This record gives sequence, structure tokens and C-alpha cells, in this order.
Amino acid sequence: MKLGFSQHRNGVEVGAGNRVTYDVARNEAHVGARRVDGHALVWELGDEGEPVELGPNEGWLMRCDRVDFPPGGVAYLHTHPGPGIRCLLHGSIRIDSEGRTTTYGPFESWFESGPEPVFAAASETEATAFVRVLLLPREWEGRRTIQYIDPADEARPKTQRATVFLEQLIGP
Repeated sequence: MKLGFSQHRNGVEVGAGNRVTYDVARNEAHVGARRVDGHALVWELGDEGEPVELGPNEGWLMRCDRVDFPPGGVAYLHTHPGPGIRCLLHGSIRIDSEGRTTTYGPFESWFESGPEPVFAAASETEATAFVRVLLLPREWEGRRTIQYIDPADEARPKTQRATVFLEQLIGP
């Protein structure tokens, strides 16, 4: 199975299925069939995109959320319990993962595997936000997914704020 991502600056209409559509202007996400007349981001489980392994369990979730950082915000070295594709909405963000450092600008996207540790540093001068779709084991429904590598980071002040738009059960 693969998780695909596409961007549609002049609108899109998608059919039913395991897909999430994010309306940039309205800052809202929907699962399944949807029409967006303006800028839209679409994630879809199917035959194209990043390969993802959904192991046997009691089902999976597609979660769409948005993460906002103030200027200079960071997400300390961490993992997530499943893979996902992120798309930067505004600002800039530096991602350190898998021995590489990459800086992303507005409407650039990137894939995170989940178990690979990631450090994120937002722009020093402007607010930064990205929207993402994660594939998570069902037991993570309604739970925060960030898991810090250094236990001391759990107690440090967090500057990022996540807003969950939706969680959709998929699979058995």
C-alpha cells in the first residue's frame, strides 16, 4: 500500500475512499468525497506515493492534523507510531532526519517514516505551520503521538501546538 499526496491550486473534486482533502482557505479537512474550489491538498491510500507497511492489528487510523510553531519553535528529537506526509502551509522549517538536514518552504511536502527520529526547527522570524496525514495503529485514536527520544525533553516546554481535524478508521 502507498500513501500519496497531491496539491491542487485551482480546486479539486475527489470521490469516496481512503483519502483526506484539506481546504487551505477554510483551514478544514474532510475524509472521502469532497469538492474544494480553491487551493486543496489531498492525501490518498492507494497505488501511488510513499510505500507504507500497515501491519496486522485491529485496524488503522488516518489522522489529519495541523501543527503550529511560533517563531523559533522546535520539536525536540522524536518519533511517531506511524508514517505520514506533511505539507508546510507558511513559514519555513528545518527537518533533521536520517542523517540529512532539509529546509522546507510554503507548500513543500515531505515524508516521515514514523520510527525514524526527527528534529524540527521552525523559522526564527515568523510563525510556521504544516498540515499532515499520519497512518496510525488504532490504539492511538485520540492520543498524542509524539514520543521524545530523550526522556528529559518530555518535561521541557513545548512551543508547537497540534490541532486534530479528523481521525478515520481504515482496515479491518
